Amino acid sequence: MQLTFASYNIHKGVGLDRRRDPERILSVLHEIDADIIALQEVDRRIGERASVLPRADIDDTRWRVIEVAKRPRSIGWHGNALLVRRGIDIVSGEALDLPTIEPRGAACGEIVVEGRSLRVIGTHLDLSGLRRRDQIRSLLGFCNACERNLPTVIMGDFNQWGRQTGAMREFAQGWHIVTPGRSYPSRQPVATLDRIVASTHWNVVSSDVHHTALSTVASDHLPVKAVLSLIKK
Repeated sequence: MQLTFASYNIHKGVGLDRRRDPERILSVLHEIDADIIALQEVDRRIGERASVLPRADIDDTRWRVIEVAKRPRSIGWHGNALLVRRGIDIVSGEALDLPTIEPRGAACGEIVVEGRSLRVIGTHLDLSGLRRRDQIRSLLGFCNACERNLPTVIMGDFNQWGRQTGAMREFAQGWHIVTPGRSYPSRQPVATLDRIVASTHWNVVSSDVHHTALSTVASDHLPVKAVLSLIKK
């Protein structure tokens, strides 16, 4: 089984032209056409934390939201949201809190694809290296505490410049760190902030930064994607 995973910091839908354009973000997602998508900065930071992507517009796409929100107008948790292709069964969604001073969290979902249960997590880590380490340890602690050893993929904006340095060392053995390439800033990317990390249940088939004319202007980050192959039991 091969699945395409993507992670995209959508900058609250505001592009380089300073326009908030949810339709443009959705068009980029259609360009990528991934099976599972982790979005960051998808909700407004104040008030009801309303989604910048209207639910009605998402309902017209090929994806569904994994429900983790604690507010009715939100689709995520601390700006993190998960979308899965229609036809994939959603078992559950859960909002995870991460240790930090500034509000941070993660969206976690269990899904079933071709009879296999999988865990997907979308997150946006802190600017501080020490905080990032604590947050990755928290995510790993959550996975280790789960009774079932599910194939897991953690995606998001890790705010880590080095490919396998700093906080990324917390993953150590048992994880594939996929750094598709430079994704920030979108016009002339120099930093590898966005990553996809997979448990050893997966083989990495390919990875790429989705760099098109549309994605260059839609957000300050470029989306990243990876094709992963699930190892047979």
